[in-house]
Amino acid sequence: MTPVSTPTTAWATIRKRGWPRDVTPNVVDYEAAYAEFSWEAARTALDGLPGGRGLNIAHEAVDRHAAGPRRDRVAVRWLRRDGRTDEATYGQLARSTNRFANVLAGLGVGRGDRVFTLLGRVPELYVTVLGALKNTSVVCPLFSAFGPEPVRQRLALGDGRVLVTTPTLYRRKVAPVRDQLPQLEHVILVGDEQHADVHGTLDFAHLVATASDDFTIPPTDPEDMALLHFTSGTTGTPKGAIHVHEAVVAHHATGTSALDLHDDDIFWCTADPGWVTGMSYGIIAPLSHGVTCVVDEAEFDAERWYRLLASQGVTVWYTAPTALRMLMRAGADVAHGHDLSRLRFVASVGEPLNPEVVVWGQTAFGLPVHDNWWQTETGGIMVANLAGCDIRPGSMGRALPGVEVALLAQGKDGRAEVRDGAVEVIDAAGVDGELALRPGWPSMFRGYLHEESRYEACFAGGWYLTGDVARRDDDGWLWFVGRADDVIKTAGHLIGPFEVESALMEHPAVAEAGVIGVPDPVAGEVVKAFVSLTDDHEPSDDLRLDIVGFARRRLGAAVAPREIAFDQHLPKTKSGKILRRLLKARELGLPEGDLSTLEAAR
Repeated sequence: MTPVSTPTTAWATIRKRGWPRDVTPNVVDYEAAYAEFSWEAARTALDGLPGGRGLNIAHEAVDRHAAGPRRDRVAVRWLRRDGRTDEATYGQLARSTNRFANVLAGLGVGRGDRVFTLLGRVPELYVTVLGALKNTSVVCPLFSAFGPEPVRQRLALGDGRVLVTTPTLYRRKVAPVRDQLPQLEHVILVGDEQHADVHGTLDFAHLVATASDDFTIPPTDPEDMALLHFTSGTTGTPKGAIHVHEAVVAHHATGTSALDLHDDDIFWCTADPGWVTGMSYGIIAPLSHGVTCVVDEAEFDAERWYRLLASQGVTVWYTAPTALRMLMRAGADVAHGHDLSRLRFVASVGEPLNPEVVVWGQTAFGLPVHDNWWQTETGGIMVANLAGCDIRPGSMGRALPGVEVALLAQGKDGRAEVRDGAVEVIDAAGVDGELALRPGWPSMFRGYLHEESRYEACFAGGWYLTGDVARRDDDGWLWFVGRADDVIKTAGHLIGPFEVESALMEHPAVAEAGVIGVPDPVAGEVVKAFVSLTDDHEPSDDLRLDIVGFARRRLGAAVAPREIAFDQHLPKTKSGKILRRLLKARELGLPEGDLSTLEAAR
């Protein structure tokens, strides 16, 4: 992909503003940082449990700060839907999480027992997560918008023993299926609403209020299971990716390199804590750095978000391409009505970031948006555009220090071709291949729960196979092409839908695009695009022809869509990703499959 005009680095922009404090990026010389980095050295940035008793995520995120000069610093500030603001210092968070750890211990819940959450962005979620980790129990977050079946399925697959949720969510999504969950012993309800009529449950506020705030974290082996994140894609049984306490080493290190966190930052991660991003970078990474986290309980609203950025003095903002595209549709003038001068770094994750969004950030915020890449299985950011380095709009970035990447030659199915257990590493630039990572980083998943063979199939030739296809340019930047199973095979060519979607979005009438391959008797498949238009454009044959022509000039006739369909309601997952498979099912007149699974997909 040819880069859109490259913005300056965020650092250079900030220096021009006359920023009032030292904001030298944590990584300025990428090559030197990459060469000098070691995970052993990264571990020394954390304390470990006192007395050499191991490594515990909650100790690194809370207790070590509560025992030092950050004790009275605000750890988390929650902005509630009703306008209230709650906050907790590191000292207060240490005490409340101690109390919840004691609650679990009092219920007989201990090491390795699974504690599930089905909650929004409320204080009790953070207390539950960190308290359970202190207790050496395993945290499994669930997205609060899940329906009853995805909830039941994950509780059953994950051997859920404890669930913390609200009375409303329990009545709607758990009570109807609880008789199918014999291992679920304790349901703890959160919130002010009356729930005396909800039988077989416990009250969170009462339990925590009556528990001791004195708790000693048990010895914790770095390889002890800490987090269980379910990831399903759009088909198949959800997979429970296992992460261990040592993952905090990667969370902290990538908070330094990829998110450029500094000591006095105000940090806002918009991801829901029901997903891995909201856990790794909404809770663990920033708290391990001792910064102040802002949490917004409400859903997306452009005006509210800009007010929040300004009023809270957010300095580092981690959000998603879908949200940024929605802000684009609202127009840069909305951003210009707010004082965003404190903001110094904006990053995006969840799906590839279209290059025009990167450039738009320069117009709206005075800062480019930095894309990065990782997966549930990697547990942390692996590839990123860094704050102190030039960025290339549309690129995933470069491998972070401590991460070794390769592109592997593909077979006919788009996946890495494995012959006798060996794979071929692509050395040439500009060649598509399956993105692979050398195992060994601390946040690498340690397995799929109860599915060893499924886990083993993720590795070949000494590499973890990501299932994503990318290419590398002459300077080492990586460019996302698509999921191996989404790549369109036409007339002997492999076409990544993301590249086509990004090109279409450069047309002034196109707000979003979804691209699929449809059967063709000659070419095998041809590219078809579904586009939603900006508010100031209406569908017409002339506009369709104009968009097709634009795409052909941008991409060439072999790659550009043969067909364009207008669709103002593109099907998406709950987290905002366009469901290409559902588009394809509709196009081919096939059953749309298990919609509960599709909606549950990240």
